[in-house]
Amino acid sequence: MDVVETRELAYFVEVARELHFGRAAERLGIAQPPLSRAIARLERRLGVRLLERTSRRVTLTPAGETLLAEGGAALAAVEAAVRRTRRAGGSGARLALAMKPGGDGGGLLPEILAGYEREPEAPPVEMVFGYGARQALDDGRADAALLYAPRADLTGLAVEELVVEPQVVVVPRTHRLAGRAQVSMADLDGEVLPRTPYRPDGDGPMVTEGGQVMQLIALGRMVAVLPRSYRRLLRDDLTAVPVPDAPPTTLVLAWPEESRSRALAAFVRVTAAVAARHNAREAPAGAGAGALRAVADLR
Repeated sequence: MDVVETRELAYFVEVARELHFGRAAERLGIAQPPLSRAIARLERRLGVRLLERTSRRVTLTPAGETLLAEGGAALAAVEAAVRRTRRAGGSGARLALAMKPGGDGGGLLPEILAGYEREPEAPPVEMVFGYGARQALDDGRADAALLYAPRADLTGLAVEELVVEPQVVVVPRTHRLAGRAQVSMADLDGEVLPRTPYRPDGDGPMVTEGGQVMQLIALGRMVAVLPRSYRRLLRDDLTAVPVPDAPPTTLVLAWPEESRSRALAAFVRVTAAVAARHNAREAPAGAGAGALRAVADLR
C-alpha cells in the first residue's frame, strides 16, 4: 500500500469533523476542488471508501469512522513529536514538566530541581502549570508530568510512583464539617465537588488551576477532596479534615512510553531519589524502595 501523506490525512480529518467540504476547505485555507481531489486520492491509496457524498450531505463510512479516530490520534502524535523535538534541539534545549499548582507531594519540587541542575549537561526545566497536565503530555507541551493516580488517566504512559498520600476534604472554616476530627465519604453526600479536565463529569464548577479551587471553596460554591499535602496551600479561611475512607492517592512522575531522552532519564533518576529520601523520612520502614526501576527503560 502506498504511504499515506500527512497532509492528505489532515485534510480528511477536517472534512470528517465538519462533514462539509466547503466549511472544511475554508478552515484549511484551500479551495474546495483540490480538497475533493486529495480525499479521492486518499481513498485510492487505501482502497476503501471513506465518505458517502450526495448533493445534500456528507456522511462517514465505517472505514471513515475508523480513520477519523485513528488518523486524528496519529496527527496529534506527530504534532506532539514536533514540539518535543524542537524543545530538545539547539542551544535553547529545555525539559518541560507539567503539574497542577501544589501537586508535588508536599514540596518535593525544589529539591528535585536542585538535584537535577547538578546533573551534567542538564537542560533547564520549563514549568507548565495547570489542571491539564496529562493533556500537556499528550500534545507535546510537556516531556514529563507530576500526576496523582488514580485521579489521572495514565494510559500509554510510563510512570514512577513517588509518594502515597491519604486524602482530606477542604472546606470553609464556617462549614458544617469544619470542626470534625475526621469525616467519611458518606458525610460528603450532597456536597458539590469540582470538575476538572481529568474528571469532567459532575455538577460542580470546572476548575483548571489551584487558585480557582481555593477561591470557590472559600465562596461556599463547593468542597474538594485533595491529597493531604495540599494543607500547606490553605488560606486562613479554609481548613482540611481527614477522610480516612477515601482511597489514598499516589503522586507519580509520568512520561510517554516511547521517550528515550537522556535529559528525561536524568530527571526521572533524580526525582525517584528525592522521593525515596522523603519516604524514608516519613516512613523509615521502607516506603519508596525500588523507586529507580523504570529509569533503565529510558537509557
